Amino acid sequence: MIPLQYHAQMLTDAHRMQSFSDAIAAVVRPGMHVLDLGAGTGVLSFFAAQQGARVTAVEREPGVFAAAQSALARNVGPAVTLVHADAREFTPSEPVDVVLCEMMHTGQLREKQIDVIGSFKQRYAAAFGGPLPRFVPEACVQAVQPVEQDFSFHGYHVPAPLFQDQFSLQPRTRELAPPAPYQAFFYNDPLPTSCDADLTFTAELTGECNALRIITKNLLAVQPGFPVPTTIDWLMGYLVVPLAQPVFLNTGQQVDVSFSYTPGAEIGALMASAGVTARPVRLPDAATSRRAAPLQQTA
Repeated sequence: MIPLQYHAQMLTDAHRMQSFSDAIAAVVRPGMHVLDLGAGTGVLSFFAAQQGARVTAVEREPGVFAAAQSALARNVGPAVTLVHADAREFTPSEPVDVVLCEMMHTGQLREKQIDVIGSFKQRYAAAFGGPLPRFVPEACVQAVQPVEQDFSFHGYHVPAPLFQDQFSLQPRTRELAPPAPYQAFFYNDPLPTSCDADLTFTAELTGECNALRIITKNLLAVQPGFPVPTTIDWLMGYLVVPLAQPVFLNTGQQVDVSFSYTPGAEIGALMASAGVTARPVRLPDAATSRRAAPLQQTA
């Protein structure tokens, strides 16, 4: 359960707020029934009510529930029905058109987004059959990047997980290679039971790979378009996790990155499974060296 003060921090995240406001405006229509699982302070329910929807919001943490109850009554009145219940167990009394669920952490760590939506889909199908409602977020894309991270703080060195503003320059981070995706899925499809990476990168800089940076982008709404669909996205803050065994890389050298953890696991589970292995540098043989050597001019 997330205390109220952390929900207040979410409210000050302008990118998060605008992205969800835009996505809900694109998906929700007047008269729809919207279910908000893990409503927090109720701001997503507020956005849905602004579009003319009838909203059922579910929140179990008592302090957060009380704050949401007061705020929703003041901002939207009876348009939102707030239920004090566990989102992992709640089944609506009638079908719904849209499900909002933002129980999300970078890397699908710590929070139970996949568990909540997965169990909801099972209960919903048992109660009403198909089709499933539309989910916001609709999809998730995850990427990882090998980096060299400065873990020294005022002369004190301590490798520890770090969160980074995704839109700010990070002078303490050297990107040794571009990020590469390791997972992508739609919530309407079968959901993953693990978050796995087994990737090979080519170093673009020389340096010590002592950390991995996790990047999570949520596709809040996917809109039909030609020639390609458009998306309303929420790029979450980056997570940098230190490696137990760093490796030194030369420019052009390949490095294998792997990890595996269960969605909702603590950050330590990712750190415990993460590993990088530098591939040996291939030196040219003598024949190749002779062919590659420049011709010498003779007088």
